[in-house]
Amino acid sequence: MRSVPQLDAGVVVGNRYNKHASRNPVVRMLMAGFERSMFSLLGSVGSVRSVLEVGCGEGYVTAALARFFPGARVLGTDFSAAIIDVARRNQPALEFRVCSVYDSASLGPWDLVVACEVLEHVDDPERALRAVCAAATGHVLVTVPREPIWRILNLARGQYWSSLGNTDGHLHHWSRGSILRFLATRLDIVGTRTPLPWTQVLARPRAEVSP
Repeated sequence: MRSVPQLDAGVVVGNRYNKHASRNPVVRMLMAGFERSMFSLLGSVGSVRSVLEVGCGEGYVTAALARFFPGARVLGTDFSAAIIDVARRNQPALEFRVCSVYDSASLGPWDLVVACEVLEHVDDPERALRAVCAAATGHVLVTVPREPIWRILNLARGQYWSSLGNTDGHLHHWSRGSILRFLATRLDIVGTRTPLPWTQVLARPRAEVSP
């Protein structure tokens, strides 16, 4: 857990609060719900030989994806070399690379591309989505904090009062409806889940849409 945000080139990277390793029973319950819902969506994608996670941060979700898809190549990427170093220390058996989400297509095609809590951070979500779609040959999984529930819960636990509950580095605030409308501009929605306090969306890129 960190009391101050970690910055790279002025951008907040990684988790301000390490919810993945928290001992708080409420947080652990929420994270268990997050993983359970995410993998219930991913259970429908069929055979997966390659997985790309963009904006992987410290690599916790990358590791969970590797466990869920044994035998697949799993690569975690982030624009921050500092946070990729943390991911490599956390998960030394996994593959990580420094790469911006905007450059995802340069890494080649992937059966599954995962953007877990990324689109609320990027300055140009449309450009990020184009890059993700260009990299994906099969499915795309996107998760975002569900607003305004996310900020309300932050305020309820006495955090981020000066920013009205907004977590450091969140530039965009997605309700379930707004993220679905945004993703539908380039993706065909396959399924959704809403574990508190997130929205998770599984989708397929439309072939007729150029990157």
